[in-house]
Amino acid sequence: MSVLLASQMTTAANSGIYYENAKTKISSSRFQQTITGTVVDDKGMPLPGATIRESGTDNGVVTNFDGQFTIEVSDNATLEVSYLGFKSIQVEAKDGITVTLAADAANLDEIVLVGYGKKTKKDLTGAVSQLSSEDFKKGVNVSPDNLIQGKVAGVRVVQSSGEPGAGVDVSIRGIGSIRSGSTPLFVVDGIPLSNENVSAGGPDFGLGNTAAKNPLNFLNTSDIASITVLKDASAAAIYGARGSNGVVIITTKQGEKGDATITVDSYLNVSNVIDKVDVLSASEYRNAIDDPSYDHGGSTDWQDELFRTAITQNHNFSFSKRTKSGNYYASLSHMDQEGIVETSDFKRTTARINAEESFFDNKRLKVKMNLTASQIDENGIPNGADAGSDGQVIMHALMANPTRSVFDADGDYTNFNMNAHYNPMYLLNIYEDKTETLRVLGNIEATFRIVEGLEYKFNLGIDRSTSERNSTIYPNVTDRTPLGAYVQNNLDSQSSLVEHYLTYNFDIDRSNFEVLGGFSYQKFNFSGTSFSTTNISPMDEGVAPEYNPGYSGEQSGVSGYAQENELQSYFGRVNYTFDDRYLVTASLRADGSTRFGENSKYGYFPSFALGWNIDRELFLGDFNEIDQLKLRASWGETGNQEVQNKITQASYSQSAAGGYYLYSDYNLMNGVVVNRTANPDLKWEVVTQFNAGVDFSLWNNKLYGSLDYYNKTTTDAILNIPSEPLSPTTSVWKNIEGEIVNKGFEFTLGSKIVSTEDFDWSVDVNGATLNNEIKNLPVSELYSGSVAGPGLTGVAANIYKSGYEAGSFFMLKHLGFDESGNDIFEDINNDGVINSDDRQIFEGAIPNFTFGLNTSLSYKRWDLSMAFIGQTGGYLVNNTNLALNINNLASDRNVLSEFYEAGADPQNTPQLSTLYMEKSDFLRLNNARVGYTFSTADLNWLKGLNLYLSAQNVFTITNYSGFDPLVNSPRSTGGNQSIGIDYTTYPSSRSYMIGATLKL
Repeated sequence: MSVLLASQMTTAANSGIYYENAKTKISSSRFQQTITGTVVDDKGMPLPGATIRESGTDNGVVTNFDGQFTIEVSDNATLEVSYLGFKSIQVEAKDGITVTLAADAANLDEIVLVGYGKKTKKDLTGAVSQLSSEDFKKGVNVSPDNLIQGKVAGVRVVQSSGEPGAGVDVSIRGIGSIRSGSTPLFVVDGIPLSNENVSAGGPDFGLGNTAAKNPLNFLNTSDIASITVLKDASAAAIYGARGSNGVVIITTKQGEKGDATITVDSYLNVSNVIDKVDVLSASEYRNAIDDPSYDHGGSTDWQDELFRTAITQNHNFSFSKRTKSGNYYASLSHMDQEGIVETSDFKRTTARINAEESFFDNKRLKVKMNLTASQIDENGIPNGADAGSDGQVIMHALMANPTRSVFDADGDYTNFNMNAHYNPMYLLNIYEDKTETLRVLGNIEATFRIVEGLEYKFNLGIDRSTSERNSTIYPNVTDRTPLGAYVQNNLDSQSSLVEHYLTYNFDIDRSNFEVLGGFSYQKFNFSGTSFSTTNISPMDEGVAPEYNPGYSGEQSGVSGYAQENELQSYFGRVNYTFDDRYLVTASLRADGSTRFGENSKYGYFPSFALGWNIDRELFLGDFNEIDQLKLRASWGETGNQEVQNKITQASYSQSAAGGYYLYSDYNLMNGVVVNRTANPDLKWEVVTQFNAGVDFSLWNNKLYGSLDYYNKTTTDAILNIPSEPLSPTTSVWKNIEGEIVNKGFEFTLGSKIVSTEDFDWSVDVNGATLNNEIKNLPVSELYSGSVAGPGLTGVAANIYKSGYEAGSFFMLKHLGFDESGNDIFEDINNDGVINSDDRQIFEGAIPNFTFGLNTSLSYKRWDLSMAFIGQTGGYLVNNTNLALNINNLASDRNVLSEFYEAGADPQNTPQLSTLYMEKSDFLRLNNARVGYTFSTADLNWLKGLNLYLSAQNVFTITNYSGFDPLVNSPRSTGGNQSIGIDYTTYPSSRSYMIGATLKL
């Protein structure tokens, strides 16, 4: 018979260690009666590991795998029954009793996922936030990163484009790198995903390259059960070389307790552009122009022509079942989303099977499978993020003269007969961009309990995707590929994962230990091919080139590539708890990557954290107002390995530029040219982070939350910088000695303001401050953020310089207009000439405060929820307005109303200045939802029916003049990331939804 202290028994129950002997006792005192019973949940399923204690004593046991217990108690005893995530109750001790525990909604989230395991919330030492499906952002969410927008302090989710399926920028605690992005590591059901593209990019037909879509858009968001964000190094260091930007753990749904359940969820959504850019109307334009030839007699709102009311429908079917030995979940879904710009759309069909089964005695062996397959079909538009000022269809629509008509007298598209400016609807008509992507993600986990407390886990996973993108521009009357062209880009991506690890959980007196050790190996393979033809047949003549590329045209290029890299890792972690009061966590991961030099193949990433559950101290025994009070502190290092393959190795090519004359016939022989200088010492970027926090819950969970301070410093940043004299190339990839420092405070506060039988009202708010600074940069400055506009080729808006925020803005200071309407700029060197020497550094795009507010109410069968998001302290360079400068009035194009009303002279030369820098502060009602749940008591076959209405991006309070203040266009220069450039991206939409959820 095992003998445990009361604190040990609670720890055992909370940690999921279930004892075979249901008579496990804590005290050896004399008893008068033996009580047997069963503990179940409100659905009648047994609860293994529940704690049964005789009230007022240390006498207690835990239930076995069938929820059964036997306890010897004194006469007339009262039993206290408790289980994590359920409300504790007291019952009279009677033999044969069945105790039913009700779920405690306030504690359902207390089991929190961490890397390679789970912890109870009270045992966490790191900064970790977990959301369940009930907490997710409502509305049309194509990918899971959208679900956490405004829900987690310190996590900023920004659309790079409003196009269906487009990429999303997710940053956790600021910008930690100059070269690479700040995307966190995503782990789906135990498989770390690569941040590489899994769909093919588009070609440049003179309209800019259209980027690959969001690599997470293959997941059906209805399948997701929870999302956990690991923010500090203590939590993320177990992922080592890929944890510097934080880790997001996504888990999908498993079978639910109770009877088998079929769920059908369908909705219909209607979307429109949030706001239009304020350009001159036809009548205003006629009054503004001096040249009457620019009046073409029409009246067209080109934004109304380009944007449409878009319809989205989504249908999801799922089956869920949990048995005594396992659980099963299967789903099938289809989404058909129209974009708010004509011809764009996104269609996705996904299927998922999750299954788990147990074998042998007391579930000694557990085998789990997760498998999802997704087919995505997309139609894009000619709106490349790297196009010039005349290369995007949306920009063409904004610049289009409002006195022109869409069609001419013959019913054909009006030919503007202009270079670098075309009828936007004609562009849409001659352009086709179709992408098909098939992705399969799956893994098999096997968990074997070797002895009580010691488990071995094996994880084998694969992530496989193939993508084909067919892009066509038909022969046309513009100067952009007028003979037409067709390009097919193919991408094949695969990563495979093998992991082995042991977890040993044991107690010694009042001490609990959990020891983890493991090995991980992940291999990544990417390959692609491309071929193109020009001078193709006109539209609607013969067979479309995507179906028969050899039908017409001239081959203009064939190319291909293949790359492979590997990551081999060893990791370990120790969690120690003493008397449920004092907590220690220490971890170490060693990562070896083929991406780095021969002298720096391995990186080592340690972490250490402490926690103190003050509420369990005796000196707080009389403070009944305090439910939980915990202090946390952590330190650790994580890495960033997101660099190009092979940059540590030298690269050569044959070139006439390096050639020589070998014979007297003067025929030039190609010579060998060095393209890249080798650097075998290149290693990971390292992020060192300190975190201190407090978690609390007061007045029976009436008020709960957490406060955190963090200091996060990036060192050994990887940059392509000028090489030393006599080097074979002008630049080399190196680790620099500079630092990027992010620090700030985070808070999360929540309250169940009202909780009665008929009415519930809860509110939670989160916020984060951020101070970003670059220190000790070994070069004077670096530039990025290329802008577009007439005469602005090569001009950059972002600067990286010591003492300033990453991606600060670098431009002229605009002081207004003189009496003649000429621009006035500040002459900082007082030389009487305005030129590049007069540029100044201004505050950048990173907001210094972001926040979210979420509230939910329920009254009887009605429910209402609202979610607000906002930010302050950031700026944007409105490159859209720069392209709509006053100079357009002198060239048969439209202009921003604000510039004309300010009296600006149309002869002004466009220059990058603070005239185009605007605050990005905003407050937005991100989502509002109201629902009604019907009574199904008289229908045995129907378990539930909920009808709901939802609105997304309901309103935005902002002074920003662009489409959306929450935007970031990818305008990188030299591999350095751009921050805070708004260049005519596909705008976001306001949407309204009606839907129903049916459970059978």
